[in-house]
Amino acid sequence: TTRDDEYLQTTENKESNTLDNWSLDRLPKNMHKYYHQRYSLFSLFDHIKIDMEGWFSVTPEQIAIHLANRLKGGTIIDAFCGVGGNTIQFAKKCDKVIAIDNNKTRLECAKHNARVYGCENIEFIHGDYMQLDLKADKVFLSPPWGGISYNQSEFSIDDMPIKGTDIFNRTKRITNDICFFLPRNLKKEELMFEDVEFEETFLDGKLKSYSVYYGNLINRH
Repeated sequence: TTRDDEYLQTTENKESNTLDNWSLDRLPKNMHKYYHQRYSLFSLFDHIKIDMEGWFSVTPEQIAIHLANRLKGGTIIDAFCGVGGNTIQFAKKCDKVIAIDNNKTRLECAKHNARVYGCENIEFIHGDYMQLDLKADKVFLSPPWGGISYNQSEFSIDDMPIKGTDIFNRTKRITNDICFFLPRNLKKEELMFEDVEFEETFLDGKLKSYSVYYGNLINRH
């Protein structure tokens, strides 16, 4: 591991030292860019709580707003909610959000952050999405990509901590209306389980990620 990776591992074990009052000297150098972009992650950043992984896994707020507009209405599952960036925006556009995370600290951050944004129509579940029996109209999947050290050259959905193929097959038991949120260097052919729409997601003129839609979420116009 690199010195930065070791720093991350050490810091993540100190939960009391990972939630708020952040400053540059508490982040490894390869994460300083996230600190400088903190108000693009949450416009109300001064009031939110975030753990170390949340810095590089939360969806920037403007992208989360766009996704919420695409997925508005009904009940939506945010299967890997993290510190709640997407959950908050879904709550503004959907009737109900079921927000799930297997990390208790991140889930508590998400609950706090939802309160900061005044969102109340959220059911938070601490658990493993892959093991839960759930019902919803649509599911949003932003699974862990593997951290800041994930393969930057070519991303395979089955290289994630939870195989993307397994996640998709599990989700099909809930609904056909699925959105995958994945890195910009994904292998598109791996996502062609059925009819699909790939949407490039840009921020500040730079391609950041892909939103991959299935079922009735596909824009057919």
